[in-house]
Amino acid sequence: MYGGSKNPFVPQNSLSGVSKASIASVLGITLLLTGCGSDYPLGEAQKKAAQDNPSTLKGTLTGGGSSAQNSAMNAWVSGFASMHPRVQVQYASVGSGAGRAGLLAGATQFAGSDAFLKEEEIARSVTACGPQGAINIPAYISPISIAFNLPGIKELNFDAQTIAQIFSGSITSWQDPAIKALNPGLELPDIPLTAVARSDDSGTTENFTDYLHATAPGTWTDNPSGSWPSKIGIEQAQGNSGVVTTVSRTPGAVTYADDSLVDKTLGKGKLLVGDSFVEVSGAAASIAVSASTRVEGRHQNDIALELDRNTTKPGAYPLVLVSYLVLCSGYADSNTVELVKTFGDYIVSEKGQQVASDSAKSAPMPKSLAEEAHAAIESISLRP
Repeated sequence: MYGGSKNPFVPQNSLSGVSKASIASVLGITLLLTGCGSDYPLGEAQKKAAQDNPSTLKGTLTGGGSSAQNSAMNAWVSGFASMHPRVQVQYASVGSGAGRAGLLAGATQFAGSDAFLKEEEIARSVTACGPQGAINIPAYISPISIAFNLPGIKELNFDAQTIAQIFSGSITSWQDPAIKALNPGLELPDIPLTAVARSDDSGTTENFTDYLHATAPGTWTDNPSGSWPSKIGIEQAQGNSGVVTTVSRTPGAVTYADDSLVDKTLGKGKLLVGDSFVEVSGAAASIAVSASTRVEGRHQNDIALELDRNTTKPGAYPLVLVSYLVLCSGYADSNTVELVKTFGDYIVSEKGQQVASDSAKSAPMPKSLAEEAHAAIESISLRP
């Protein structure tokens, strides 16, 4: 996966020989499923809600993946439960790579991933998902912050070249001339600069390295990957929360992370886009996504997006991730089909997108993209 996974949850060679049970175990799903023999595993409150609610939909959906998507997923699960209290939706925030692995192994019904399935993953997905394999549905749009810990400084200007030099290890001081030139008149501390990357297979890393590869190819020569390049020996931490915690505890540290998970005590960078520095925001991320195109050669219901990292569209923030709801195009029983379609429709609905925006500061999907997502979800059917 993505240039050789370092994901501790998945064997390094491939998924061949990995049992459904072992994938479920590493995702933590066996713990999540404790007590699922009951229609009302959460107790009397859920039982009463189910009795008072007209929805007859019932069953369990299990998924796992993106930590960036986790805050939104928690809100979606809660909102969906209020509409369909007899349904249990369970999600393990274990990183995009492990989430995709769970779906491809047939251990889960859906995955959250900050990078769309590669061609080879789609080819493998036919075993779990039927002849048309799995499909990528955009679900969560969020900017990736350049977050830093500099006492007294909450905002800095960056361009792609400087970011690439920082994370390739060639800039190691906040007094570096490249940083000073972008921030004239600002008194920067004379302390070491500690860059922090993700240690796990991460869709956030995939998007970050894709941005660097597209916008500063002379400095960032590695291909985009969910795994941090082994030749770049900077500090690493597990998950979005791990890198943010490390930076929060380390004066002079800087990282890349989903904006919704960045501690309010940290500073955030502005990106040079065209002739202007653009502040990180959901609205700016949505502008960037509106300039995207579909990846060519995919199934008509696979909505993998090619982002224009070099856009100069006014107000766009191109260091953005589109996190996907990865679903099978076909499931083995009709109840699972109904559960997946109903849950997926809720996520991409105007209500579901607003719930995510309120809880995770994500950007609601452009209307045309949401319509495509609904149509793709509607195409899900019973496996032959």
